[in-house]
Amino acid sequence: MSFDSLGLRAELLRAVSEQGYSEPTPIQKQAIPLVLEGRDIMGGAQTGTGKTAGFTLPLLQRLMATARPEKGRRPLRALVLTPTRELAAQVAESVDTYGRHLPLKSTVVFGGVSINPQKQKLIKGVDILVATPGRLLDHVGQRSVNLSKIDILVLDEADRMLDMGFIHDIKKVLALIPKQKQTLLFSATFSNDIKRLADSLLKSPELIEVAQRNTASETVTQVVHPVDKSRKRELLSFLIGSNNWRQVLVFTRTKHGANRLTEQLGKDGISAAAIHGNKSQGARTRALAEFKSGKVRVLVATDIAARGLDIDQLPHVVNYELPNISEDYVHRIGRTGRAGNEGEAMSLVCVDELKLLKDIERLIKRNIPKDVVEGFEVDPSIRAEPIINGRGRQQPKGRNRRPGGNKGSSPWKKNRPASRGNSNNRSRSGNRSKSAA
Repeated sequence: MSFDSLGLRAELLRAVSEQGYSEPTPIQKQAIPLVLEGRDIMGGAQTGTGKTAGFTLPLLQRLMATARPEKGRRPLRALVLTPTRELAAQVAESVDTYGRHLPLKSTVVFGGVSINPQKQKLIKGVDILVATPGRLLDHVGQRSVNLSKIDILVLDEADRMLDMGFIHDIKKVLALIPKQKQTLLFSATFSNDIKRLADSLLKSPELIEVAQRNTASETVTQVVHPVDKSRKRELLSFLIGSNNWRQVLVFTRTKHGANRLTEQLGKDGISAAAIHGNKSQGARTRALAEFKSGKVRVLVATDIAARGLDIDQLPHVVNYELPNISEDYVHRIGRTGRAGNEGEAMSLVCVDELKLLKDIERLIKRNIPKDVVEGFEVDPSIRAEPIINGRGRQQPKGRNRRPGGNKGSSPWKKNRPASRGNSNNRSRSGNRSKSAA
């Protein structure tokens, strides 16, 4: 199937072709015709499957088909809500890219930057607004935006918005939007909270799932490197240097940990930048741009970036520390292996994290191969210690007790790792068939 067969306008097909895409992804094949029909959608898909284009393309077409000639300021007719600044910027870029040949206007608003330039754009009038919930309500309070004529509402990464505590903001926004509208809800996971939200929002929705929920893409090669906590940074530097990796996204649990690791990598002669919630928007944008351009080799991020970063053909993701929430592992490694490309996801796991690893393997329903890098064998005498989470609190008592019983019996014995050096110097086959992301 080609994009030509989906019923899209010539201007949209031209924009898709200019991006080098020829075949739609599975979620695009299913979502685009349904959105064009005006149906509500509850969509679930692995990250990197082309979901953004799956709702952006038909949204643009529907706005063109229902254009309302009105005098004065053009009304806002489509709203896309996202959990993070990075994801908002990514979606806004897609709207600009695919709508470049259409007379529609769009803008994006999020916190961390001055509100005044955003107000000026909104006051002039736009057709499509991409926003984070908090900053959108700031504009509502300052009367720079009117939500009373919204025709299409998109909730992107709805589960992440709920995880980040945006449910009250979302309810405030929904109270300002017409009840008669088309609603598209996309979520990587369908928790009970998401289902309740969908029940209150969607009308006879079409359920789209292109892959089993909470599963990693088959294009991502996963491996665990057992290592003592005190030697993680040394192992990371060794893997980057010995394999000559030029672009690596590394995840830590905390903002302080991201800053510390960035400084340590710099001392090892590896250029790195950190991106997390305490960084200004300018610093976050600059770090991402330098990483994409190759000016820095390593981008160290917290989970705020797990769903908002879109880096073309990113080859390597490293979990320097496993996430406390198992689902975040799937989102982290989903930054690589996108749009049919292959990628590698490595996790540096110490004895403290074995319970977290077990939870992740249970979630994705597979055992991740364990590979001890020569020279970095674990010390079996080290006992597990409680993990401190991002708010400075320990995990619940008992979650990270050392498995395996008596001192001296290694909990890694069951994994039977193969000891070798340069363990991840694998070849990459490059792109497969290109599809819109």
